[in-house]
Amino acid sequence: MTDHPDKGERIAKRLARSGVCSRREAERWILDGRIEVDGVQLTTPAFIVTESSDIRVDGRPLPSQQHSKVWLYHKPKGLLTTHHDPQGRPTVFDYLPKNLPRVISIGRLDFNSEGLLLLTNDGELARYAELPSTGWSRCYRVRVFGTIDEQALADLAHGVTIEGVHYKSVEAELIRQQGRNSWLLVTLYEGKNREIRKIMDHINLTVNRLIRVTYGPFELDDLNPEEVREVPKDMIVHYFHLNDA
Repeated sequence: MTDHPDKGERIAKRLARSGVCSRREAERWILDGRIEVDGVQLTTPAFIVTESSDIRVDGRPLPSQQHSKVWLYHKPKGLLTTHHDPQGRPTVFDYLPKNLPRVISIGRLDFNSEGLLLLTNDGELARYAELPSTGWSRCYRVRVFGTIDEQALADLAHGVTIEGVHYKSVEAELIRQQGRNSWLLVTLYEGKNREIRKIMDHINLTVNRLIRVTYGPFELDDLNPEEVREVPKDMIVHYFHLNDA
């Protein structure tokens, strides 16, 4: 993931690298007329900037590019993974320590899910970690209610199509049974919206607790709910293939 900004790069990528937004958000901001380069309001994301470009967001200079950082966060239930909710529900970003810079999440966890959430100040790092081609798995401890069909669990390894949506291979292993509740260890390689809940429902199991324990090489480990821990610089360089973080 080596960059050569001195040779020029797309404006959306530069905005994401600065940490002010994700690349997708940057494209929306450009179309909304919020971005200027050298005094000209941009109308398209297909614009190349260099180190000497004067980039402004809502009239304010773009912050200097920060060193790329990643944090591990133990998300509790009852928080949305979004910067703003029109319904006024609490978000992850409302509860983060005030000394953190502006960060974005790498992937999401839904309102009722908990566990490991990666945060970064670098939109390009987030994009890299989320790409299916990066090959990072996500592992979850999942408590389900219902009768376990171990053959149905094993068959998920071949993928499954639900209401026209195809989900690729899912590894699901029974860990423990407690009456009609069971704990599974579920590993995904895509992470589509509410994927585990939909797949479990498809095989007649109801998810009543979902905890993400790994995301790629990173682990929840002993992180307490709402605790934030910065990832060491050498790990970021290694796992995100950076020349310098």
